[in-house]
Amino acid sequence: MKLIVETERLLVVEAELEDSKFFFELLNSPNWLEFIGDRGIKTEKHAEAYIQSSLISSYENNGYGLFKMVLRQSLEPIGICGFVKRDYLEHPDIGFAILPQFEGKGFVFEACNSLLIYGKEILSLHPILAITTEKNVRSQALLSKIGLNSSGIIKPNKEEFLLYST
Repeated sequence: MKLIVETERLLVVEAELEDSKFFFELLNSPNWLEFIGDRGIKTEKHAEAYIQSSLISSYENNGYGLFKMVLRQSLEPIGICGFVKRDYLEHPDIGFAILPQFEGKGFVFEACNSLLIYGKEILSLHPILAITTEKNVRSQALLSKIGLNSSGIIKPNKEEFLLYST
């Protein structure tokens, strides 16, 4: 478990193939399906393939990716937060998701705040972008709360996203 950042209540660590049960649950949670989209993860084996192709390959190729958020005390995985390099964005964007039972407790805010510092100071990412949908008002509020500013609309692949930037 490679530690990326540590907060008062969380450890943010690299995901591992052994996390397939957690990722299966997260990628099939209601908010993931509504706001991020169905990734076709129908089994834990699919989740393992997703971890390898989307997360571990990003760590290896970019030096960053989406990281697993775990509770400091119990090491229970509760969500993900990190940076994504998308083909249609010039700079990496910060992304996050959390299991429904942990929503509204400030965990994503805590992780994102620490990761923004990590991204700027350790990874030298500037600017850091973010995208969300118009209907995802909770995500919009969090992005504003961590200091990102709305900077327009982008339309990759016929989808429309609100763009935020540091």
